[in-house]
Amino acid sequence: MNEIAEGITQAVQLIISLDEEVLAITARSLLISLSATLVASLIAIPVGGFIHFREFGGKRGLITIIQTLYALPTVLAGLLVFLLLSRSGPFGFLGLMFTPTGMIIAQIVLIIPLMIGMTLIALSGVSRIKQDTILSLGGTEMQTVITIIREARFAILGGVILGFGRAISEVGAAMMIGGNIRGYTRVLTTAIALETSMGNLSLSIALGIILLAIAMLVTGGLFLIQER
Repeated sequence: MNEIAEGITQAVQLIISLDEEVLAITARSLLISLSATLVASLIAIPVGGFIHFREFGGKRGLITIIQTLYALPTVLAGLLVFLLLSRSGPFGFLGLMFTPTGMIIAQIVLIIPLMIGMTLIALSGVSRIKQDTILSLGGTEMQTVITIIREARFAILGGVILGFGRAISEVGAAMMIGGNIRGYTRVLTTAIALETSMGNLSLSIALGIILLAIAMLVTGGLFLIQER
């Protein structure tokens, strides 16, 4: 217990003193996860909208596959990206292995199914009567789509925040694609895993507190948006 208490005390000191290594790891984690969330949003929201508003063969099966991929293991996403970006892979010539860009790609692959699914749920939550009313009043198909998306915007934003939460908390893909290189690809989760294995509890706890604080801020922000 004394060792744990001492580790927590040292962790608080590292945070209060704005330790350079802690700040660098935190900033890198935020940059990578925010970038992945932004790109994934630009892909997932239009795709989710297309699936929701269009009728086509195999739609139910496609939605089932997307829902199954909610639980895509991070190491499996990392393995897929590794096979694509490794030197022997089809995109190996880009040299993205063990780079922040490669980590962003891995996180995009991981969170896109979740964000598409949340977009579908958000759009499905808007009353069908409202869509029929818009059409009966002479609204075009595009006006109907825009109106429905505006009605569901807060729920869609909730899916975006959920995607960000999964991106910043994952460790498997980040370790496989980034390599946990100090000062370059080391992020909060990989640093916690490494420092804990090395017995450096104070730094591990400090990074864990920061990761938990980010999660609380994201959750709190979502709650305030939904309340509005």
